[in-house]
Amino acid sequence: MSGFTQDEKKAIEQEFDKILNVCPKCKKSPESLLLIRKAFDIANKAHYGTRRKSGEPYIFHPIEVAKIASGEIGLGSTAVICALLHDVVEDTDYTIEDMRMLFDDRVAMIIDGLTKIKASLKTPVEKAENFRKMLLTLSDDVRVILVKLADRLHNMRTLDSMARDKQLKIASETRFLFAPLAHRLGLYKIKTELEDLCLKYEQPIIYNDILKKLTDTEQKREHYLNRFCIPLVIKIEYEGFDYQIAGRPKSISSIWNKIRVKNINFEDIYDLFAVRIILNDIPLEEERTACWKIYTLVTDLYQPNPDRLRDWISTPKTNGYEALHTTVMGPEGRWVEVQIRTNRMDEIAERGYAAHWKYKGLNDSENQLDKWMKRLRDTLEDPNTDALEFLDEFKLNLFNTEIYVFTPKGELKRFPLGTTVLDFAYEIHSEIGNHAVGAKINRHKTVPLDYKLQSGDQVQIITSEKQQPQKKWIEIVCTAKAKNSLKNILKLEKKKNIMVGHHVILDKLREIDLKPSDKVFLKLVDGYNLVSENELFERAATNQLDFTQFEKHATEKRTTKIARFWRLQLSKALPISSEDAIVPKQVSFKIAECCCPIPGDKIIAFEEDGVYIVHKNTCLIAIEEQNWKPIQKFKWILDQKQSFLVRIKIIAKDRIGLLNDITKVISTQYNVNIRTVHTDSLGDEFRGILDLYVHDVKNMNNLMLRLQKVKGIDKVERMDKIDRLFNL
Repeated sequence: MSGFTQDEKKAIEQEFDKILNVCPKCKKSPESLLLIRKAFDIANKAHYGTRRKSGEPYIFHPIEVAKIASGEIGLGSTAVICALLHDVVEDTDYTIEDMRMLFDDRVAMIIDGLTKIKASLKTPVEKAENFRKMLLTLSDDVRVILVKLADRLHNMRTLDSMARDKQLKIASETRFLFAPLAHRLGLYKIKTELEDLCLKYEQPIIYNDILKKLTDTEQKREHYLNRFCIPLVIKIEYEGFDYQIAGRPKSISSIWNKIRVKNINFEDIYDLFAVRIILNDIPLEEERTACWKIYTLVTDLYQPNPDRLRDWISTPKTNGYEALHTTVMGPEGRWVEVQIRTNRMDEIAERGYAAHWKYKGLNDSENQLDKWMKRLRDTLEDPNTDALEFLDEFKLNLFNTEIYVFTPKGELKRFPLGTTVLDFAYEIHSEIGNHAVGAKINRHKTVPLDYKLQSGDQVQIITSEKQQPQKKWIEIVCTAKAKNSLKNILKLEKKKNIMVGHHVILDKLREIDLKPSDKVFLKLVDGYNLVSENELFERAATNQLDFTQFEKHATEKRTTKIARFWRLQLSKALPISSEDAIVPKQVSFKIAECCCPIPGDKIIAFEEDGVYIVHKNTCLIAIEEQNWKPIQKFKWILDQKQSFLVRIKIIAKDRIGLLNDITKVISTQYNVNIRTVHTDSLGDEFRGILDLYVHDVKNMNNLMLRLQKVKGIDKVERMDKIDRLFNL
């Protein structure tokens, strides 16, 4: 093992030994131990001489991933083997077939899934498609996802050695994809750590400020917790329970979210910590009674807030989480959150789906997490589901607070907060959703499709065969299933309308003896002030065109050739004439880089070495130069073959697929040439600067107005300087 120092070789062996210390399952059979050692030897040899950015031997990374997978998530020997080998196929000459021959089909399948994830996280579309494929493996073997989460957690823990741009990229990816996934799989501890680490690298000043304040108040919090817990300990021990009790501070990211959302100071947050009571060795059939007994002891001592009681034992969360939560008034009039659960519930809360497997046989009913995974797979396997749209909806539905409603037969259904009657209808069946007209709530109240359901509602959908899905329904629904069902139906309807509308336009052209051509279609698009030929055809199919103007639009000379001139390059000789007609016609002009005027801007110019430098008349540099240079006012003479460079700035709420939507509007809908795109993300905020070729101010303003309608965009504005990038 040359290439490493003796100390490094020794440290590698010591770290490998720690895997077995945190993995009791790995020691169950000599065969498991041999296979783990075999995987380690292969990985160690495969990564021979390779070091991480930090300078340490690369093999430490797969070892740490294996320790997290086993010790923190609770996985067994197969996951440990896959964690040790997760980078081998991607980074070395080993193949998936080698893994199959050296181990078995299951190990090969998991490593194949992990390898594809790493290979595909490149562009936004690839990320979405790959994330979709990654989630598809859930029903085959959830260990692919769990090992990937362990891999991502270790990468986040060791992000210090990466370049700043890499830190931001990885943190953003983690916040968007992996923290929500950990949350849904019940890995609360990992989800919280991932969110804290994202904040640490995306907003280090905020992170360090909160961390310092927590450190400074640690002794004070411990003293208060002792005062709060001692009376509880006396009562619980008197009842004879075997228990654990501990206080824990809220995570830095959750504190920051509270500061940001409620617009308060750190000092004003009253519930900086929670008390957790864990009951040991309680039989399954006695768990509910035991937890409610502890609740009674707590509320006998401290006054509860009735609005803050959460019973996750009677109705566990979708990811399997079970507990009683209450908030009580403690000493000094301070609110304290108390969480009550058994050690079985605690293991599920800490280790999520891995622990759910362990306890799966304890009752016969299908776990809610199983149901969620089944729905997830059904959505993913639908060939009409767009990857980017799915990813946005997937993330949207992960963190939402849940409500509980009932079918007419009394079956309990879980939905995210904000669910409407139409969401409920599509959850029952897509055909019921397609024909829904309203609902009866609690057997007597009739409500429309956009009515937002409340916990406890009993919902009976009212349908009509005459009802058909409508475009505006997309704005009503919030669940991924309903959105995907509607989008698929509307896409088919749109495709049908485009085909029908195309024939309608062709028939109309025959009536006026005009031969169809791209030029004629563009005239019609311009004449009706539309965005594209497809929109023209759709409107024709749905009787939304004024055909009394059809011949006029089809035959008149186009005054704006947006699709044509926006494709051309910037010309050096600009079509400008002197208002006073005293400047020779063949004079040379140059656009000033300080303000970059385009046709439609009011302009002035100064002569420099026989060339007129053209400024906007509001340009500060031009105003200053007027004091010592002779000026000349000009006006634009529009030449449809010209295009001009402008820079626009976009500020938006960051999301997966945002940049794709922006460029789609610019390039596909408006046929505008993009010169350069520069983007950055700060926390949840997306900032972009785009250099584009446009025709004039009117066309630029139309494009900016259209961009303003893109989901998530808060601000679109024109910038003056083009010669260099300003700070985003």
